Amino acid sequence: MNAPVRVVLGTSVVLSALVFRDGPAGQLRQAWQRGLVLPLASTATVQELVRALAYPKFHLSQAEQDELLADYLPYAQTVRIPQPPPLVPDCRDVLDLPFMQLAAAGQARYW
Repeated sequence: MNAPVRVVLGTSVVLSALVFRDGPAGQLRQAWQRGLVLPLASTATVQELVRALAYPKFHLSQAEQDELLADYLPYAQTVRIPQPPPLVPDCRDVLDLPFMQLAAAGQARYW
């Protein structure tokens, strides 16, 4: 069996895969569940996901949020971001920086 593809998924992509489950996002969810892709996660990216799951527009109870996290986190590999963090290209959105650092530190193939 081939090693799974190491990927960094943005919060909106993970949310789509967890909340909506259909279409391409649902296929991505099945890919990580089957071990075809290995989502990488860091403290900062998981904190962002937890914050986003609590957005009122999703109408998710705490139990539902916990259930969705349980459908993602066991499939993700945690990557410790070194200090100082790896150098990454300049980005326009400072909120993207943790994802870029994760991709560099975790040697992601795609992000």
